[in-house]
Amino acid sequence: MSKAALSFLVLAIIAMTADQLLPPSMEAAGTISKTAAGMFATLFIAALFVGRRIKFDPVLRQAKP
Repeated sequence: MSKAALSFLVLAIIAMTADQLLPPSMEAAGTISKTAAGMFATLFIAALFVGRRIKFDPVLRQAKP
């Protein structure tokens, strides 16, 4: 996992934790926290796809005589 993906995962967890700890009377802050958590989770998944390395093995692509 890349550093960016790990950072986005931690930020998403922090945002969801903050949403759970807010009192029910603070609906606006809860909505902002949920939106931030969704955005960070989406960025986490995108960072996982971007950080994935595709390994190329040249032995598998040799022409057969």
